[in-house]
Amino acid sequence: MRTFAKLAGAALLIAIAVPALAQGAGTAAITVEQPWARATPGGAITGAVYMTVDNKSGTADRLTGASSDIAEKVQIHEMKVENGVMQMREISGGLPIPAKGSVVLKPMSYHVMLIGLKKPLAAGEKFSLTLTFAKAGNIAVTVPVQAMAATPADGGMGNMGGMQDKKPGGGMGNMEMK
Repeated sequence: MRTFAKLAGAALLIAIAVPALAQGAGTAAITVEQPWARATPGGAITGAVYMTVDNKSGTADRLTGASSDIAEKVQIHEMKVENGVMQMREISGGLPIPAKGSVVLKPMSYHVMLIGLKKPLAAGEKFSLTLTFAKAGNIAVTVPVQAMAATPADGGMGNMGGMQDKKPGGGMGNMEMK
C-alpha cells in the first residue's frame, strides 16, 4: 500500500510538472492573446507589435522587455498626448500588468517597438518575439503580420484602444489600463 501511495504521489507531481515545462519559460499566470504587427513599407526601419497581456494571478507583474531576431532593438513604448503634442517614448521600468487584470497594447497606445528592422514586415509572414516579465520570466509568442491598413479586431482606433480623456476639452490626455 505504501508503494502505491508513493507511486501515486510521484505520478501527481509529474502530471503537474510536465504542463509547466511544456509551456517553456514563464508561467500560466501570464498569457498573451492575439499578438499582431502591421506590414511596413520597404525601407522602414521601425515596426510595432500589439497584443493583449492577461494576468490571471493575484500578483501584479511587469513587462520589462522583449527581443526578436527581426530587429536590432526591441522596446516597450507608449504613445500619448501631452500639452496637445503626440509623444512616443520608451516606458522606463516596464509596463505594469495588474493582478487579475489585463493590458491592451494597440495602435495609439502601448506597443512593442521594433527598432532597426532587418527587413520590412510583410503581410502574411510571421516572426518570433520573446517577452520578458519581471516575475513570469520569458514568454515566446509568434506574431502574424497583417496588412498595413489592419486595425485591432475589437473595432480599431475608433475607440482608441483604452485611451480615454477624463479632462474637459477632449483629446487623449489619460491612458487607462483595462
